[in-house]
Amino acid sequence: MTKAIVHMDLDTFFVSVERLLDRRLMGKPVLIGGTTDRGVVAACSYEARAFGVHSAMPMKMARQLCPEGIVVRGNSGNYMKFSDHVTDIIKEHVPIFEKTSVDEFYMDLSGMDRFFGCYQLASELRAKVIKETRLPISFGLSASKTVSKIATGEAKPNNQIEIYKGTEKAFLAPLSVRKMPMVGPKTYQTLRNLGVKRLQTIQQMPVELMENVFGKNGRMLWERANGIDHSVVIPYQERKSISTERTFDKDTIDVQKLKGILTAMTENLAFQLRRGQKLTSCITVKVRYSDFDTQTLQKRIPYTSADHVLLPAAQELFDKLYNRRVLVRLVGIKFSHLVSGNYQTDLFENVKRTINLYNAMDHVRNRFGERSVLRASGIEARTIGRGNPFTGGPPPLLANRRQ
Repeated sequence: MTKAIVHMDLDTFFVSVERLLDRRLMGKPVLIGGTTDRGVVAACSYEARAFGVHSAMPMKMARQLCPEGIVVRGNSGNYMKFSDHVTDIIKEHVPIFEKTSVDEFYMDLSGMDRFFGCYQLASELRAKVIKETRLPISFGLSASKTVSKIATGEAKPNNQIEIYKGTEKAFLAPLSVRKMPMVGPKTYQTLRNLGVKRLQTIQQMPVELMENVFGKNGRMLWERANGIDHSVVIPYQERKSISTERTFDKDTIDVQKLKGILTAMTENLAFQLRRGQKLTSCITVKVRYSDFDTQTLQKRIPYTSADHVLLPAAQELFDKLYNRRVLVRLVGIKFSHLVSGNYQTDLFENVKRTINLYNAMDHVRNRFGERSVLRASGIEARTIGRGNPFTGGPPPLLANRRQ
């Protein structure tokens, strides 16, 4: 049986979500990420890319390259809401799929051609995602994950392509070696030093030469340049942790402000838990000092998603952790060991009043934004630090993204 692997990728996902929420951003160069010079670009529109801007670039450099760029702070809660919607659509129609990031999916449709035709099924699924979410999405279909992923990149923006069995080498040959997923800056520079620019050159090289230069990765690189990839689609599993971090515009030693920011971040993650009907039993606090010394401490707690349980635990960990009394560059918090479930109450507390309070706060946040309700101690989070979950770490509920 011929394998049929689909790779789907939401085009400029963060930008697309922001444009759905604010139509004035349509057609404009958009930069999402840290709003100060110390921030980085988490995502950018095609219009901004035309100026040479790319993700992970310092925001200061991006602004210099693209002075007309509109900088958007970003809202991880909105991104996860749309990502979960797309995931639910895929889960409903595909037997085996792998979610590799907030906006990227692999699907194994092997054998489905007997019933629908794999390309037709993938096309209908893509059309359904576009119709229900209004987000642009592209896909590539082939017999392997690597070829499908590269094909998606060639199909963008907002398009689809199928690479037929036996045509993989011809499809890959004219492409730049940069197109290969496993080729990073270091590998690319080594290949350039060897005079290799196109995948066709790797296809024609002896595999032994690739092994001599790159070790065991050399054979894998040679195989994938030839369209050979036996890796399988790993069935999707629910995320096991959520986290957020904040890097400050200016390193600080103000303990009250640090605690206020920690409070705001804890509240936000607790809200994300309740919205996703999740509970946590492990909380971790992270502190990075100005000399980049990074310390973490964690604590196990009964399963909960309640602010009044999580906040004291976070503050307790911070008090134990922050003992150097030197300038702090970053603070972060993570909830792990997640399970599905609703808010758990204590037998001795005022259950009805507490649940009503959380329901009311969450209703306001869902309607007016995550930061519309904050404890007084957390208001400092609005005025210190970037307030940007993309600087230095993944945004809430994106813990599987590269840190």
